Amino acid sequence: MFIAYTVVAVLMALMSAGTATAKIRGLEPATSGLIAAGVPRSWFVPLALLNLAGAGGLLIGIGWRPLGIAAATGLLLYFLGALAFHLRAWEFKGAPMAVVFTVLSAAALALGIASA
Repeated sequence: MFIAYTVVAVLMALMSAGTATAKIRGLEPATSGLIAAGVPRSWFVPLALLNLAGAGGLLIGIGWRPLGIAAATGLLLYFLGALAFHLRAWEFKGAPMAVVFTVLSAAALALGIASA
């Protein structure tokens, strides 16, 4: 289970860091779904910082599992909120990626708990 957690944690951390960087830089693929869902531009950097914190927590969690579990829990809640935000706004362009991130966050949490 440790290897599975490590693979999912690294993949999720890379994806979260990538989307956070895109939000901070204001790149179109990352921001168009947010704008369509009604997320104010002033939230982009704080949301990106939450993504980066989760990514760092997952990576540190490889060595210290309690932090990895906490980071996976935080990312799962973050992406459940993102999915809810997209669905509430009837904005389905960004919803598939929110589903992918939600599933990966749930996998990281389950594997983190199983390998603790």
